[in-house]
Amino acid sequence: MIQLVPGEGRESVQQLMRARGLVDVLIPRGGASLIRTVVEGSTVPVIETGTGNCHVYVDARTDLAMAVGVLLNSKAQRVSVCNAAETLLVHQDVADVFLPLALTALAEAGVTVHGDDAVLKAAEGTGVTAVPATEEDWGTEYLSLDLAAAVVPSLEAAVDHIRRWSSGHTEAIVTTSQAAARRFTQLVDSTTVAVNASTRFTDGGEFGFGAEIGISTQKLHARGPMGLPELTSTKYIVTGDGHVRGEARQTVGGLEG
Repeated sequence: MIQLVPGEGRESVQQLMRARGLVDVLIPRGGASLIRTVVEGSTVPVIETGTGNCHVYVDARTDLAMAVGVLLNSKAQRVSVCNAAETLLVHQDVADVFLPLALTALAEAGVTVHGDDAVLKAAEGTGVTAVPATEEDWGTEYLSLDLAAAVVPSLEAAVDHIRRWSSGHTEAIVTTSQAAARRFTQLVDSTTVAVNASTRFTDGGEFGFGAEIGISTQKLHARGPMGLPELTSTKYIVTGDGHVRGEARQTVGGLEG
């Protein structure tokens, strides 16, 4: 049965959050403020569908054309969704070659880059306008044609940045090194880690799960894209013929049971 609950605004949300025993689970969909309010204040079990501060990391060994293509699709194909990229991290060994290509392509797509000093220097040399990144930019889900960007000294530094700022949604690495891809996927603890593929693939339909209810960023009970199976629970039915556990049949009152 599908039913719409009347009422709008935070009061109706508060009522649902207090409806323990009447509501089995809440799945908040919306902005970071709404999700945080429900997760922190609900007496009803909650499946957290986190915000999407997704990262694209371009490794020292990479295919430049592939990296630009993955970045553009991750950021600009559809900006208002949680699996859009919000931060670009570039290994310092490839930054001088990759950044001019990426910044030009991003500018042509209408993307405003919020960069660290190295990115701003590359933008100036390319003739592309970029704005200085602030501390707030690294943790922001823009949902717009904006992208934070930084140059990092190593893969491990990229992972450290992701661990600090990521929402645990989706991170991508673009690399020609199998060892780098393997290490990145091992170290990054997000629902989805993409290798040489867009962050935009984190989706129930793309994963073959069918209709998607949300993308869970928690580890229990569901993680990643959730379909109808993730909303079902299990009931066990045990049948027997007087079976008892851990002991032989007993005689009770002269009757064998």
